[in-house]
Amino acid sequence: MSNDEPHPAGPRVRTVPDGDDRLRLTCPDCGYIAYENPRVVVGAVCHYGDRILLCRRAIPPRLGYWTMPAGYLELNESTEEGARREAWEEARARIELGPVLGVYSVAHINQVHIIYRAELLSDDVAPGPESEAVAFYHWQDIPWDALAFPTVRWALEHARAGRSREVIAAAGAPRTP
Repeated sequence: MSNDEPHPAGPRVRTVPDGDDRLRLTCPDCGYIAYENPRVVVGAVCHYGDRILLCRRAIPPRLGYWTMPAGYLELNESTEEGARREAWEEARARIELGPVLGVYSVAHINQVHIIYRAELLSDDVAPGPESEAVAFYHWQDIPWDALAFPTVRWALEHARAGRSREVIAAAGAPRTP
């Protein structure tokens, strides 16, 4: 290609591709369609006896607020592997995963959260690079006003509701008024 010829610029035109029903960013030169899909977040409500592990965030968004160990799923990683990795990265915690606790659709930010129930293998935990602190809380001591995200509250409430059951059915995000 000489310097006088135009260079393809990739996806740059919004159009509804044939056979589709919504606007997509497309490349008029090669026909490539840039699909944008929700991100998957994985994590776990981690129990050690009757206490729950929470991490105080050292990164935005919601710096300084409390959350369960959770984060984005990586490519070529199962949801189970991702939940275990996040527990290690955020709290240096080793966990045994239980069943899926909840699947939460957070459409307004293009995310799907898959949260497991988990038991810590020990109480030997420490802040990872994304956490300012980690702490164990009894239910009545959870810092409800300082939780980072609505999904943390939803998952904690689902964990409490099904704590005595062997298997907890997956539950979607509660309706908000």
